[in-house]
Amino acid sequence: MDLPARRIGTVRTLGTVSLVAGFMTTLLSLSSGYHGLKAHILAALLILTGIGLRIEAAITDRRA
Repeated sequence: MDLPARRIGTVRTLGTVSLVAGFMTTLLSLSSGYHGLKAHILAALLILTGIGLRIEAAITDRRA
């Protein structure tokens, strides 16, 4: 396995973990009845980061 393929796999995995963490944060804050905005901002940042990393991995994979 070459270095670019390993990097793409790592970025894709990190994006997936970020997406899952963002959605879990959202679900836990909604189910707990927490009315603050901090958890939702954190979840939104995690989800946006995960989407961005997955898009980056897809673009890089297409070039390779």
